[in-house]
Amino acid sequence: MVATINEISIHFMLSLIQVAAAVILVVLILLQERSSGLSGLMGAGDSGGGGGVYQTRRGAEKIIFAATIGSLVVFTGLSVVQLIV
Repeated sequence: MVATINEISIHFMLSLIQVAAAVILVVLILLQERSSGLSGLMGAGDSGGGGGVYQTRRGAEKIIFAATIGSLVVFTGLSVVQLIV
């Protein structure tokens, strides 16, 4: 079966959007506070020896967290669509 120009352009556009979503996802993950991830569980973010204090996300931290989840959903959705198409 020979692929048409439309099929090739759809695959190319999906790939291009998926790469952009991956880059955005990586940037958003790197922008998050260091002590909120696995390093915080291991004690890397603590100044004291005990457990950390739970803090709610506010301001830019909350926006970055929501944008990270949103870009993860977009990236996952694009991956599934590309498998189907």
